[in-house]
Amino acid sequence: MTYTPKSDFIAVMMERGFLADCTDYQGLDDALLSGVRPAYIGFDATAKSLHVGSLIQIMMLRWFQKTGHQPITLMGGGTTKVGDPSFRADERPLLTEAQIDDNIAGIKKVFSAYIDFDSDAPNKALMLNNAEWLDGLNYLEFLRDIGRHFSVNRMLSFESVKSRLDREQSLSFLEFNYMILQAYDFMELNNRYGCILQMGGSDQWGNIVNGIDLTRRVIDHEVYGLTSPLLTTSDGRKMGKSQGGAIWLNGEMLSPYEFWQFWRNTTDADVGRFLKLYTELPVAECDRLGALQGSEINEGKVILANEVTKLLHGADAAAAAEATAREVFEKGGVGDDLPTLSLSSADLGDGMSIVQLIVKSGLAKSGKDAKRLISENGARIDDQPLTDAGLMIDAGALSSPIKLSAGKKRHALVRLDG
Repeated sequence: MTYTPKSDFIAVMMERGFLADCTDYQGLDDALLSGVRPAYIGFDATAKSLHVGSLIQIMMLRWFQKTGHQPITLMGGGTTKVGDPSFRADERPLLTEAQIDDNIAGIKKVFSAYIDFDSDAPNKALMLNNAEWLDGLNYLEFLRDIGRHFSVNRMLSFESVKSRLDREQSLSFLEFNYMILQAYDFMELNNRYGCILQMGGSDQWGNIVNGIDLTRRVIDHEVYGLTSPLLTTSDGRKMGKSQGGAIWLNGEMLSPYEFWQFWRNTTDADVGRFLKLYTELPVAECDRLGALQGSEINEGKVILANEVTKLLHGADAAAAAEATAREVFEKGGVGDDLPTLSLSSADLGDGMSIVQLIVKSGLAKSGKDAKRLISENGARIDDQPLTDAGLMIDAGALSSPIKLSAGKKRHALVRLDG
């Protein structure tokens, strides 16, 4: 890509590795230079929290505001009722309205850590819900006024749909409507708020292009699309997943310590790239840290973990997580901030097997996994090898907290409360 950007926003996107594609670099650049412009990213409410896989989009909205423009976070209160079929093998489970509202409430907490919704500045962020205009649509009017602008032949050619059909996996008519609703969102946001740009992951390219076409056809306005790369780690894993499950952004679903530890465990080859995407450190510093070799790269990993945790959970939480990690890994201590499983006397009863405790503390997904961990010498109790899968833990053993470990990097405390 040889385009030389004029606007601060596109310059940041290109320099830091956020940019996969853009529908019209020159047109968008010119629009961004002509004043404060709104842009949006949509987030469907399929869970109570977003996970790390969404963080690249959240950072794009943050940079959009930092370069003088107005970010819009669009909650998918309406589209979640349909479910985005993009690159999925099966239909999403349908959620009730109450579940969707509950999920939206959880997701909203994250955004205020990254984006300013409260200032009096002209680029104050907006948080909207597409249920506001989608819930009241008249089906026949929608088909006649909007549906006629969509070619089924063209919709079938989009990679997100084509890949599903090529694998002979069912695509319901409900899901097929999703891209029309997302296109309508873009047009509606342009009409109501002057929104000129939709951003998203590169899997959203087809949906974004549909919205641009619809906006031109129906209200004859020029709008743009910009996508970020779909991120995988250097070892090929999808960003946002770990052995223990999704890396959630809400603190009550994943502790700040576990969040910090996820970034501390970044593969050497990803350090420089992740520093550019997920922190605001200068690019030259990101490159310097990413180029460190041997044990020195650990400095870059700690800085990455601190900076990312600081943005989401605050400086105090980042400092506490680093202190706990140093105590656990460098001094062999217990650490005050480790994920903790608290058991009541009723929970414990006459005792609980070590296998159950490993599962309950989140260090293994099932009893089978826990037994395999023990048999492969991957489990430790209070930093000593754990070899007996039949070990029972009673109230006496929990007179003080015990520390369980899975491998070298994942730990949890188990304690008895009352």
